[in-house]
Amino acid sequence: MTSPARSADALFTEVYERLKAMAGKRLSSPSGHSLQTTALVHELYLRMQGVDGLAFDAPEQFFAYAARAMRHLLIDRARDRMSQRAGGQWQSVTLSGIDEHVAIDSAEQAIALEAALAKLEAQDERAARVVELLYFAGLTLEQVAEALGLARRTIDRDWRFARAFLGTELA
Repeated sequence: MTSPARSADALFTEVYERLKAMAGKRLSSPSGHSLQTTALVHELYLRMQGVDGLAFDAPEQFFAYAARAMRHLLIDRARDRMSQRAGGQWQSVTLSGIDEHVAIDSAEQAIALEAALAKLEAQDERAARVVELLYFAGLTLEQVAEALGLARRTIDRDWRFARAFLGTELA
């Protein structure tokens, strides 16, 4: 028996602290950063409120949606910084992985990462979803497998491919 769809608002309330922790991971240190962790989560909430009838059958669907929205929020912020030529004190944010790391040190690198993710998505959409769920939603590999309804081994392969692809694109 499947549970009824839950509103984004109900899920958001339930997972607010987890979302703040996810945003905190992405922003590394809130001090000196132009977008505070709480502000990121609140902006995500406001964007989600603007979508009528937004409901999810499972929390994993919510996190997939939130990961995509957080990705767009961060790249929008990077584009704003580039257009303002503000420079600023960007904090390093690391793409977590077992043995490889891709860091965002500046708005230019954030935009390069977005372009690389778009290329990955064009080549292998599922691998791009894996990156989003791991990096932007902070899910574990097991949670990603559950969210996508796939075997853990499949997710491991997609993650290895995505890391290699992004490493090549960002080199």
